[in-house]
Amino acid sequence: MNFPIPVKILVVLLAAIFVMILLTFLSHRAVELAAQERLFTHVTPVPKKKAALVPGCAKTVANDRRNSYFQFRIDAAAELFHAGKCEYLIVSGDNSRKNYDEPTDMQKALIGKGVPENRIYRDFAGFRTLDSIVRAKEIFGQDDIIVVSQPFHNKRAIFIAKRYGINAVGFNCEEVKSRVALKTNLREYPARAKMMLDLFLLDTKPRFLGPKIALGDPPPGHGS
Repeated sequence: MNFPIPVKILVVLLAAIFVMILLTFLSHRAVELAAQERLFTHVTPVPKKKAALVPGCAKTVANDRRNSYFQFRIDAAAELFHAGKCEYLIVSGDNSRKNYDEPTDMQKALIGKGVPENRIYRDFAGFRTLDSIVRAKEIFGQDDIIVVSQPFHNKRAIFIAKRYGINAVGFNCEEVKSRVALKTNLREYPARAKMMLDLFLLDTKPRFLGPKIALGDPPPGHGS
């Protein structure tokens, strides 16, 4: 039977929507399963590791208001360090624009929490979670890490880490409770689907790699 062209277009569109919904659902379930028994909400049971990775975000939001995502990650990372659960912190974020420097903002905030500057390493090319995770291994030589972020983010980071042969656990910082948080949590569903495409279809790589940095050596820019 020959269908009119508009009907064929409609069928194709419906099929595409179905595939997108299915991919989103499967991606969500895969990430949730990968993170089972690898997330910690209290510092005491967190296994000790050499380094913890703190993914970046903006220090402030509209009208120069404090970004709770940023502050809660800093609080958790400082708690983790002072509890002796890691020797070093890798703060990984975006520094692609003039006067926008997530890693340095995180470094300063952590120093303000009593973390020694020589225990903080800045990763200026952590443009997204995939970049931060892969660079922790390829640049900083860490294949056994703690990721410090909100639970939804830690789960996705753990999945990416597993794909790259990195043993990662997540230390959950406090969750943000606001209308902004609801939007962020909803965006996580397509973010996980996009992650699957990056990992298994597009074979997406970090935007930049670069020279290796050994933890224990003086951090680049230390004292500047």
